[in-house]
Amino acid sequence: MAKKDYYDILGVSKTASEAEIKSAFRKKAKEYHPDVNKDPGASEKFKEIGEAYSILGDANKRQKYDQFGPSAFENNSGGFGGFSGGFGGFDFEDLDLGSIFEQFMGGSFSSNRGRNSKRKTKGEDYLIKINLTFEEAVFGTEKSFELNINELCSACNGEGGHDKETCSHCNGRGRIITEQRTILGMMQTETTCPYCNGSGDIFKNVCSTCKGKQTIKKNKTINLRVPKGIDNGDQMRMSGKGSVGMNGGPNGDIYIDFTVKEHELFKRDGKDIYLVVPLSITEATLGVTKKIPSLYKTEKFTFSAGTQNNQSIRIKGKGIEDEKTRSVGDLFLITNIIIPTKIDRKQKSLFNDLDDTNLKTDSIFKNFDKYL
Repeated sequence: MAKKDYYDILGVSKTASEAEIKSAFRKKAKEYHPDVNKDPGASEKFKEIGEAYSILGDANKRQKYDQFGPSAFENNSGGFGGFSGGFGGFDFEDLDLGSIFEQFMGGSFSSNRGRNSKRKTKGEDYLIKINLTFEEAVFGTEKSFELNINELCSACNGEGGHDKETCSHCNGRGRIITEQRTILGMMQTETTCPYCNGSGDIFKNVCSTCKGKQTIKKNKTINLRVPKGIDNGDQMRMSGKGSVGMNGGPNGDIYIDFTVKEHELFKRDGKDIYLVVPLSITEATLGVTKKIPSLYKTEKFTFSAGTQNNQSIRIKGKGIEDEKTRSVGDLFLITNIIIPTKIDRKQKSLFNDLDDTNLKTDSIFKNFDKYL
């Protein structure tokens, strides 16, 4: 066994009183308890602290340690043997450190092993993917889907069996107390009863329907109202519609993940929609009134003379309604002026006449030579 300074491990002087040693142990054990300190090496440090206190906390062992040092506790020293695999004849690896700490610290901390086996548990959640058309997402719709979920067994009312009686192993407490010899003496450890799983009751006859599991799988049709304004990638939660919770825990939830199909004409950006409107050169130049589609009906809109290509024109309140916020987006018209690729002789003459107007563009390059 490596030579260790137990006083240094506890952080006390060699003249420390019994009360000071005990106080130092409480502080150190609390700091390095594995249930509290998740740092690498905390568990080994906690063992060292326990080892140090097992020596310094015992008046006789402390006297031996002060006189002979750690060698007093080696197997060949003739002192307190059995320390090579731990100390006091016990292997520290086999001890329930949480139970020791719980006993010593008055239950402030405890090991996670064997506890809370009957705690309330939330039921299983589910994720469902639903595809929507553009119109279904904009105006809302009704959907339904099939789902296998866990429900309480109706044959045994979710208990798992019939003819309930008090567990004879724990006398209905749901906990069993066992004694364990530790570095601090005899300790009592309380664990969940393995026969009744902590319920305090057992059944003469296990339920043949759920095989004692308390729940059964059941196929259910779930109806869903999709609100207005759902967008691609949005999620909804159907609270409490998942599997049943255990031991009084809440039911699980169903999460809906939406995928919205694109529209052939409209492009969407949140609550706003965009529509590309083609205009001929004549329409853009002279202005025109055209019928255009919107989400709600066909609208008449007048494009003013001199409308430019790729111009964005906003029509307020003709976008998508968000049912949750009661806000409505806008419709944006994006102009696309069509340039003809084939024209006849008469049309060419008209374009040449048009070119004789003040629409000449060469003037913007009149000072271009200075950049060359």
